[in-house]
Amino acid sequence: MNPIPLRANWNYPTCVRFGAGRISELADACKSVGISRPLFVTDRGLANSPMVLKAIEATRAQGIATALFTDVQPNPIWENVHQGIVAYRDGDHDGLIGFGGGSPLDVAKSIAFMVTQTRPIWDFEDIGDNYKRAETTGIAPVIAVPTTAGTGSEVGRGTVITDVATHTKKIIFHPKMLPAVAILDPELTVGMPPHMTAGTGMDALAHNLEAYCAPFYHPMADGIGAEGVRLIKKWLPTAYQEGTNLEARANMLAAAAMGATAFQKGLGAIHALSHPVGALYNTHHGLTNAVFLPYVLVFNRTAIEERIDRLAAYLGLRGFDDFLAWTLELRAELRVPHTLAELGVGDDRLDEMARMAEVDPPAYGNPIPVEAAELRKLYEAALSGEL
Repeated sequence: MNPIPLRANWNYPTCVRFGAGRISELADACKSVGISRPLFVTDRGLANSPMVLKAIEATRAQGIATALFTDVQPNPIWENVHQGIVAYRDGDHDGLIGFGGGSPLDVAKSIAFMVTQTRPIWDFEDIGDNYKRAETTGIAPVIAVPTTAGTGSEVGRGTVITDVATHTKKIIFHPKMLPAVAILDPELTVGMPPHMTAGTGMDALAHNLEAYCAPFYHPMADGIGAEGVRLIKKWLPTAYQEGTNLEARANMLAAAAMGATAFQKGLGAIHALSHPVGALYNTHHGLTNAVFLPYVLVFNRTAIEERIDRLAAYLGLRGFDDFLAWTLELRAELRVPHTLAELGVGDDRLDEMARMAEVDPPAYGNPIPVEAAELRKLYEAALSGEL
């Protein structure tokens, strides 16, 4: 195997206010970046929740004129972003608060970015240097407040938006999409039901693990990814079983942010396989990643075994086989499906999904190069359950 070139560009994230009760600082966070008239972006399921109503009331009490936008769906589409831009302009807003899971955070970041653009959003897909096409003057500041511990979008420089015309999920990227402030308050995640805790937690695991295994030189990301996996191993089962355990919730929030910080190094076939399934079958992204995780581990074994052996030692495990067994045991404990069939996916669109996965940007970061033929075989394995 050729040595990894010792040359790279690195970026690290933003101001993070971490800890229980820090949501009380939302108004102060807005003022710190010059936001006085934010558009508060969340989804319909959270819109009337006590934590949203309390947050909006608290900001208004401190002179922050906050308006609510809720046209956000799971696996958000361009229309959600477009309607948000209209609301942003009509309300003469000067910044955004993204509040919720990855979908409202991604929509808030996309609105902030696209409000100043003249090109279509798809022109900024994370391929090559597409981001250099952007008009950077006027990109709005964002305060990101996650209520799940999975995507890490609160510290990310990209978003995932579904193109309904082509039924594909696309990663939209620009460095200035990075939120100005992230508020990580574990009290806001206490209400997550177990199945959502499992899906989002496994998403965080996929981020940390794929970043750690990506075939590029980024030792800082490697260290963060390894520690992120350790935190998840220790705390995800507790967060799943004891939803009110603030220590577990806090550590999972940290692990999620670490995964998004680390994956600037790269992702891989787990995400490349998952994105077409989510776009075509509207499955939960983290849960879909969780299904693919062991199949991709086995496929990549010859390229990553030495690296996984080091990670396993750090986790108190004995090598690749023990690590693989742990991932399978974790999925079983969290009641994660073992096969795609359990997600409602059939074998009638495998060729289509394989072609989509081949051109999905994370595919280029897989430790073993993958094209449609290899990706189709991975879909077949995940359907049959054969590792």
